[in-house]
Amino acid sequence: MRTFPPYRSQVVAEIPVTTRAEREQALAAAGYNAFNLPANKVSIDLLTDSGTGAVSTAQEAAAAAADRSYAGSDSFYRFRDALRELTGYPHLLPVHQGRAAERVLFSSVLESGRISVSNTHFDTTRANVELLGAEAIDLPCAEFGDLDSLEPFKGNIDLDALERLLSGPDGARVGQVLLTITNNGGGGQPVSMANLAAAAKLARAHGVPVFLDAARFAENAWLVIQREAGYADKTPREVAREAFGLVDGCVASLKKDGIAPMGAFIGLTDPELAQRCETNLIATEGFRTYGGLAAHDLDRVAKGLQEVVDPHYLAARAGEAARLARQANEAGVDIVQPPGIHALYLNAGRLLPHLTASRFPGHSLACELYLAGGIRCVELGSLYLGTLDEQNELITPAPFELVRMALPRRVYTQGHYDYVAEILGDIAKNPEQVPGYRIVEAPKILRHFNLRMAPVH
Repeated sequence: MRTFPPYRSQVVAEIPVTTRAEREQALAAAGYNAFNLPANKVSIDLLTDSGTGAVSTAQEAAAAAADRSYAGSDSFYRFRDALRELTGYPHLLPVHQGRAAERVLFSSVLESGRISVSNTHFDTTRANVELLGAEAIDLPCAEFGDLDSLEPFKGNIDLDALERLLSGPDGARVGQVLLTITNNGGGGQPVSMANLAAAAKLARAHGVPVFLDAARFAENAWLVIQREAGYADKTPREVAREAFGLVDGCVASLKKDGIAPMGAFIGLTDPELAQRCETNLIATEGFRTYGGLAAHDLDRVAKGLQEVVDPHYLAARAGEAARLARQANEAGVDIVQPPGIHALYLNAGRLLPHLTASRFPGHSLACELYLAGGIRCVELGSLYLGTLDEQNELITPAPFELVRMALPRRVYTQGHYDYVAEILGDIAKNPEQVPGYRIVEAPKILRHFNLRMAPVH
């Protein structure tokens, strides 16, 4: 069946158009770090899908009618009711964004010496675990090791490894199991309902709570419908509700599948844990009925949660990603297969074999995309995941050298993505001309946000 985006543009924003010389100057001034680039020097911004989606007229109309009361506003109740219908959780706390939700929840279940287990912790998730003195352990499924395979659920957690950990000498140290749907740090791959249910059963048998990082719950639900037996006739909302019901709670940035500029929530089944989180929330984020969010954000999210589970929207978004994946392959650039929805992950290590891991081929490709076409994206390779020594030299490389091109929701047209594919094709014609990079300076934690680099010719 042919699909098309079930929306049209009514307000547009101008896109900066720059020259190669201007981009060279901007990237050098930014220390060759895309996070340091001013947005007015970026033409196609694929850095993240977080808070970058286009809001709808219904969302803006709801925002205009928001109730700004400090406590118990109508906006909060609309926010709460939308989430309660979606998740079924009795305890729901608004938070200003996902990393704040992580901090509040994790500080209530983890402490120094404890372990957080995940299919893959993302960067800020790992940081929030480690800042508590706890240890973050990733147990991605073995299938993810083959980037080219078409295995449908390469975002799954390794159930055998999880059981060994829980049953082993460190099992008593495990404070939580956190399943990220979809698995952003694992190539944007989905988690199956069977894997989610099995992981939850294993953890509960050992008295360990299980939570979702549900930032992309609707996209995971869509991929379950397409790929997992027994779900083809279900709606995205039904699949999402089932996923939430399998676990003890969740954190979720609503800047992704809430299609809002700001917002997040914590959802829980345990009233005692919810009370601890609420106390932390009031002390550090805001009162329990706004949690650091403006009233208009609460209302935008309440509408966005209704719009994101529309199967026509999800079909069009998945088709957009699949088409760009085919174009990248045709241009000579391999991606992590099968393509997910929120991002494509380019195999930079394969495209740039002349660059060793110590010269960060993922970062090199990301820089080249900006220099060649004004396209901003981010490396997920040894710069992000590798181990460095005191001189910022690479000791242990990441298993893969990837570049994430995140696709903002309802923002770019097919023409924009055709342009991205053309730039990829131009780079793939002469990949050996792409230089490597070295680290000039870097902080110890979350280094990719603040480091400075230099090209190595």
